[in-house]
Amino acid sequence: MLTIVLIDDDPISTFVTEKLISKNVKEPCKFFKFQSAKLALEEIDGIRPNYLFLDLNMPEMNGWDFLDRFKPANDEAQIYILSSSVDERDITKASQYQAVKEYLSKPLIKKYIKTIFN
Repeated sequence: MLTIVLIDDDPISTFVTEKLISKNVKEPCKFFKFQSAKLALEEIDGIRPNYLFLDLNMPEMNGWDFLDRFKPANDEAQIYILSSSVDERDITKASQYQAVKEYLSKPLIKKYIKTIFN
């Protein structure tokens, strides 16, 4: 079973992402959804995700703060930034994090899912 963590303060975006993944990934998935990066950081060690989708612009703790603090216990966690920002500075900054596999713009689309999960 794939373990997927969605960190986004927008519940509609999280809902859409979960449904799209569920419909297009053949393997069973277990989702953990967080509207707070701070709360996700507190609980993530017990989850050990295979995939993590992270929004950047959130209150209290943003996606960059999360990336700076998150130290995966295993190297399995593939992190994808899923943001509405198309700012080149964000895309460049994301590439400097070794754990970040790719920067994707919202909304997640079927083409991205095929690339990520195949």
